[in-house]
Amino acid sequence: MVDRFGLGHRREARAALLSTGESQRVAIARALVNQPRLVLADEPTGSLDSASAATVLAALDEVCATGAALLLVTHDAAVAARAHRTLRMRDGKLEA
Repeated sequence: MVDRFGLGHRREARAALLSTGESQRVAIARALVNQPRLVLADEPTGSLDSASAATVLAALDEVCATGAALLLVTHDAAVAARAHRTLRMRDGKLEA
């Protein structure tokens, strides 16, 4: 999983030495490694470059393909457009 997210070269690095994007990818890899039935993802691509974001989104798509549920929060319209169902909030309230 570490290699999949492009972190193989950082395998031995201390957490404090990882960049924000690397830390985010480690967290996502850790969440997916045990093939969860439910994934809660809050801005999973927020601190990532486009290539890393594409890798993360592909991994999340694969999780969903196994029958797992994914609840994803994002401000990115392109990420939201990939969802089977979207709900929008404005000022703390769900929009109809």
